[in-house]
Formats: sequence, C-alpha cells, structure tokens
Amino acid sequence: MDGTHTPGRRAWLGLLVILGPVLLVAMDGSVLFLAMPRISEALSPSADQSLWILDVYGFAVGSLLIAFGNLGDRYGRLRLLLIGTAAFGIGSLGAAFAPGPELLIAFRALMGIAGATLLPSALAVLSELFTDPRRRARAIGIFAAAFAAGFAIGPIVGGQLLSHFWWGSVFLINLPVVVFFLVVAPVLLGEVRSGGTGRVDVPSVLLSAAGIMLGVYAVKRLAAEGPDLAVVLTGPAGVVLVTAFVRRQFRLPRPLVDVQLFHDRVFSIAVVTGLLPLAAWSATAYLGGLYLQSVLGLSAFEAALTAVPGAVMLTVTSIATPAAVARTGTRTALLTSHFTIAGGLLLLLPTGVSGGIGWYAASTAVAGVGYGISFAVVADTAVAAAPPERAGAAGAIAETSNEIGNALGIALLGSLATLVFRLQGPDLAATLPETLHLPGLSPTAEADAKRAFTTGLHVTAIVAALLHAALGAVTLRRVPRPATDPAAQPVPADMKPAG
Repeated sequence: MDGTHTPGRRAWLGLLVILGPVLLVAMDGSVLFLAMPRISEALSPSADQSLWILDVYGFAVGSLLIAFGNLGDRYGRLRLLLIGTAAFGIGSLGAAFAPGPELLIAFRALMGIAGATLLPSALAVLSELFTDPRRRARAIGIFAAAFAAGFAIGPIVGGQLLSHFWWGSVFLINLPVVVFFLVVAPVLLGEVRSGGTGRVDVPSVLLSAAGIMLGVYAVKRLAAEGPDLAVVLTGPAGVVLVTAFVRRQFRLPRPLVDVQLFHDRVFSIAVVTGLLPLAAWSATAYLGGLYLQSVLGLSAFEAALTAVPGAVMLTVTSIATPAAVARTGTRTALLTSHFTIAGGLLLLLPTGVSGGIGWYAASTAVAGVGYGISFAVVADTAVAAAPPERAGAAGAIAETSNEIGNALGIALLGSLATLVFRLQGPDLAATLPETLHLPGLSPTAEADAKRAFTTGLHVTAIVAALLHAALGAVTLRRVPRPATDPAAQPVPADMKPAG
C-alpha cells in the first residue's frame, strides 16, 4: 500500500482496477433497456416478469448497500470486494444462459446482491490508497464520474452487443472484467478494516427489503392484471413492513438507516434528488428502448445510437458540475437539475407512431444535463447538510437513493405505462412485445397497440416532468441561498462519498 502523501503509480493503477467493478455495477442497472425486446422474444416473460427482470437488480443493490458496508468493517473490504466480484461473475454467467424468465430473475437478484458488496468496499479501499486529502478528492471524483458514465453507457453497450450477438452477450461482457479484477486486485490493493464491530441489524434488512418488494409487487400486479386478492394482500403488507422498519430505526442505538437525518430539509431534498432523477431516467430509457425498436422498428444498434447524445451530456456534466457548483452554489445546481430534467422529459411528447427519433435524441440530451448535475451534487449536498459525526450515514443514504430510484423508476413509472397500455390497447396481451408476437395479428390491432404504448410513454414523461417541477419548486422555497447554504460550506475530502 502506498503510504506517502503523494500517491505513486501503484495508487493510480489501483484506482483503475477499482473502476472495473464500479462500471459493471452501474452498467448492469441499465444494460437491459435495449435487450428486453430480444429477451421477450426468446423467453416470453409475462408483464410483471419483464419488470422484475429489469428492476430486481436495483432493488437488491439498494436494499443491501448499507448492510454490506457494515459487514465490510468486520470481514475486510478487499475480501468482500473479491467475494462480491466472484459472485457477480457467477450471476452474469447464469443470467447469460438462463433458459426461462424465473431463472433470469434469480440470477439478476444474485448480481444485485453481489453489486451491493462492491460500491461501499471499493470506496473504502480507494480512500486507503490515497492518503492525501486533495488527491483523494480527485480520485473520488473520478470514481463518481465512472459510476455516472456506467449508467449512461449501459444501453449503448447493450445495443452494440445485440447488433452482433444474442441477448445473453450483455451479461457475458462482465466476465473479462471480473477475471481481471480477481487476478490483479490482490496484488495492487491492500486490506481495509475500520476497526468497528461491523454489526448489522438483520431484522431491519429483512423488514426494508420485504416491505419494498411486497409494495412494488402490488403496484406491478395492479397495473398488469387489475385489482385482485394478491394486490389486496401484498400492498397493505408492504406498507406495514416499511412502517415497522422506520419505527425500528428510531429505537435502535445504531440504526441501519439514520432516519433522524431526514429532519433536515436540505438533506431530505438531496436524497429525493438522488432518487427521482434516476427513477425518471431508468423508466424513460427502458420505455424509450421499446419505443424505438418495437414501435419505430429500429435495430438495437440504431436505437443505441440515439442514446449517445444523452450519454455524452450526462457524463460531461457530471464531471464539470463540481467546478460550477463552487462558483454558483448548490441551490442553483439543484434548481437547474430539476427544471432541465422536466424540460427534457416534455420533449418526448411530440414522438409518435410514425416518427420521433429526433425528438427522442433531443430529450435525452437536454435531460442528460440535469441527470449529470444530480449525480454530481447529491452525495456532497447530503453529507454537508448532516452533522459531521453522521457524515458516513448521510453518504450511505444518498448512495442508496440512487439505486432505489433506478429500480423504482421501472417498477412504478414502468407500471404506469403498463396500466395505460392495458386500458387503451387492443386487450390481446399485457405488453407491446407480447402483442406484436401474437400469430395472425391484424394491422389494425398492431397500430392500436403501438399507439397505446406511445401514449403510455407520454403519460410517464408528463408525470415524471411534473414531479421534477414540483421538486424544483420545493427546492426554490426550502433550500437556503448560497450565503447561508450549509452545503456550500467546505467538506473534508475524506468525508465525501461517491455520488
């Protein structure tokens, strides 16, 4: 381990090695957006299975992120990194050759569980590599930019692979990175332990994960099938479990999630800013991939090209934002993020059954600016708003909000689009891909199905835009101006997590 204040070549090589798993975790949250039409054709998943294939990964990462961060304190960050990376590779291999939707969902869940081990451990090892605060801040900035870029380029990578190989290739691409990391990491990286007990409150983990899963299942089921006994049973059960989780956190001396932090309005807005943009981005990217391929008839490669402007703007903005925030303040950055995303989402409304590629590309580019800003400022804003002794907990919550937002976008906003399709479509199947693959489908029914799906995309964009506009209005009223903005105060570099 490089122990000097000026990190040598080994530290920077260690950073490059760490970025491999970080990119994989981020990319696998979005790589399936363009692959779902191929997966639907090959495995014939139901409407709710399609949504679980997409978002069980994000839910597993988000619900276990804090728990595995604590476990790393006990067993060692590098050890957890190696175990998690190996499990991620096994999940990727199983997902690539899954013969049916049930096994694909199971292997995606395994990938999510493994992914939850990687992010907090990678950041802890990174902080150990760079002992100089200024260089550590630069390394963490690269870490955060890589994470944001991974989300952005996931659909592009998926589209490129699908233009040459079968759908399982989007998972097999992970294996070379996994093997390289397992071989090189023990040489370049050292073990890191905090010296804490690393205790995890297992009931809290179970309550939060089960409550979220049951609640989301109820929403999915309601959208795809309508009200039935399963919805009546699982929906209230999910609410009860989440409520029990929150109450338990107030009673624990060392809670899994420090819910008292939400009493600070700036912290609360920062966490919602971490969640909502990811929700909007994941939902519109997923629905947009289906729209481009199933409605407009583009190939996976052509659909991937339309995502390039948004990916470029998101990545560049996430890198440039910290310098801009230093001059304009966090409040301005948050407002710009919310209203730019809202405007970009509304650019989806001119898209139609007969055309709209240009509008879709423009939407991703404009909204990409807002997404990039949100990725860059959320964690620092949350940490700065919290008391110094709670900085670690604040960073963990902010980081978790990104993953939960990614999953909730597909689960909730995706279910909204499914509901619109079920109500306005030809009522022949629950999803557009299923409908288009029905034998003997008439041209009239095909046109009706495409129009219904496009309407669902528009409704989803409007709802997401309104939510961002509302959050912008709340930010305008509740976040202090730069002169008194707690997030504008300097934060020690070693307390800044990745966003």
